[in-house]
Amino acid sequence: MTERIRYAWGHSSLGDFIAAASDVGLVAFEFDSRGTQAIDALRAQFPEAVIEHDEAGLVETVSRLAEVVDHPDRDPGIPLDMRGTAYQKQVWAALREIPAGTTTNYGAIAANMGTRDARDVTEAIASNTIAILIPCHRVVKKDGSLSGYRWGSKRKRELLAREQRSEAFQLV
Repeated sequence: MTERIRYAWGHSSLGDFIAAASDVGLVAFEFDSRGTQAIDALRAQFPEAVIEHDEAGLVETVSRLAEVVDHPDRDPGIPLDMRGTAYQKQVWAALREIPAGTTTNYGAIAANMGTRDARDVTEAIASNTIAILIPCHRVVKKDGSLSGYRWGSKRKRELLAREQRSEAFQLV
């Protein structure tokens, strides 16, 4: 049976995004402008699947994702269908353990995984296609400065600021 990947566009306070889901869960949540380039990327990522536009079927998911952009510290309860190698999934699972409002660095993740080489960790993080819910924005350089972010350093800075403001609010 041919797999079906449904997608829809959304708009958030940090820009337009595309959300794509399998029958299992969310496979992609990426900031992108509406257009064929994002659809072509989905087709390349899932070459055996039928890619279908489904605004009506994903309306609730898109709404929850727009909300999580404003509140990246909240779990929207959307099931994920993480697609990657076993190692990538292990790194992504480690990212999901980083508490909202905090950061870690690539070397610390590598060390927790039993290696001192952060390059493989960095590569796995760069392969993440599920923004915010797999919180690669919480990973910074060893010196605490921001490093690259697939969807732009301004978005990364703003997501971290939103989480930290929320944490400060909750602690008062």
